[in-house]
This record gives sequence, C-alpha cells and structure tokens, in this order.
Amino acid sequence: MLNPNAREQEYLLHAIDGAHGIATRRELFLWSQGALQTLLPHGVLLGVQLDQQGRARAVDCLHGTVLAADQLALLRDPAQGPVPAWLRQWQQGGGQPLALQAGAMGQGLVHGSGALPAGGSAVVLLGMPAPAGFRESWLLQVLLPYLHLAMQRAASAAAAPALPPMVSPRQAEILQWLREGKSNEEIGRLLGISALTVKNHLQRLYRQLGVSNRAHAVARSAG
Repeated sequence: MLNPNAREQEYLLHAIDGAHGIATRRELFLWSQGALQTLLPHGVLLGVQLDQQGRARAVDCLHGTVLAADQLALLRDPAQGPVPAWLRQWQQGGGQPLALQAGAMGQGLVHGSGALPAGGSAVVLLGMPAPAGFRESWLLQVLLPYLHLAMQRAASAAAAPALPPMVSPRQAEILQWLREGKSNEEIGRLLGISALTVKNHLQRLYRQLGVSNRAHAVARSAG
C-alpha cells in the first residue's frame, strides 16, 4: 500500500469529495481536468462501458488533448479499436491496473470494475508523462469506484437535451465547428461571416452557457 504524503492525501481527498457531486458529462470533464489531472497527469481519458461479460460495449473520449481525428475515431470504436485488446491484457493480469505502451499515444494506464450484473466500466488514461508505476496504479485503484459512479450518472444525464433553448441555430453551428477543432477564422470562412462575428457569437455563448472558454463550451453543450 502506498503511504501518500500530506499534500497527496489532501489532493486525494479533494478528488474524492469532488467526484461525489458529478452528475453530468460536463462536470466529469471539469473534474478530470482539475482533481484527477493533479493526481494522475494525462492527455486522454477514455470511459468504457462494459457489458455483463466484461467486454467493451461503448467507448467515450471524455477528453483528449493529444488526439488526431483518426486516432479519436479509432479509440471510440469498441470493436475495431485497441480498447478490447487492452481490456483483455488487463483481465489476463488478474484485474490489476495495467500500464500501457500505447505507441503514438504514449504511456497509459487501464483499470476497471470488471463484469457486473448491471454492466461495469473501465478507465483508460493515455498520454501520461512517464510510465505508470505503483503510485499511479494505487491512485487509480482508489479513485475507480468514484469514477465508475460518476460515469454512470453522466451517462444517465446524457439523455437530456444537449443544448439549452436559448442557443440559436447559428450558435449551434458554431458549437459544431468548435467540436471539430476549427479556429474562429476557419469557422468564419465555413459560415460566410467574419472571424470577429464568430468571436462575438462565442462571447455571448459563453455567457449563456455559464463557461469561460472554448473547451468548457464544448463540454457544456455535450451534456
């Protein structure tokens, strides 16, 4: 068992306390970029829904700062992507956290609940700055139950309307291009408006959604 120092204990308690309040995908995203990132630095967080046999049923990229579009599409594919192979390796290792060498996506770590009657879950961290060791594995083991419950609550909330009623059709278009990673200039060219007009739309949108930047606007609009 790891004996965390006083600062790590504080960070861990903060992460656990924050996870209790997670009810939506946006809140899960914000928590992962704060409390979880502090304890387990990473570039990509995948949430995997497991069926009753412990196989990948759905893969959700909760955030990914180092992914190209083709990598993201592959990771989201629960049949053809690498996630099923990682889960098999994890299961063969006795269900203990599994350190990954994920090629172009860098170092990684996998852990999950295994098969559960109502469906389990697994978490994949990629783009870690160094190989995962005992400390990282222990921290993910401690946090996994809270991640599992948070992902379940966020999935349940995903059925709610994605966009608040005050978002206009034009703002919805801009949000869609934000999800594609387009800049203001690119969005302007696509919509036939100036980059300044795009910026003005975004500023109003941030106020309406209660966010302060592009990443949070995308997360908020995703549920």
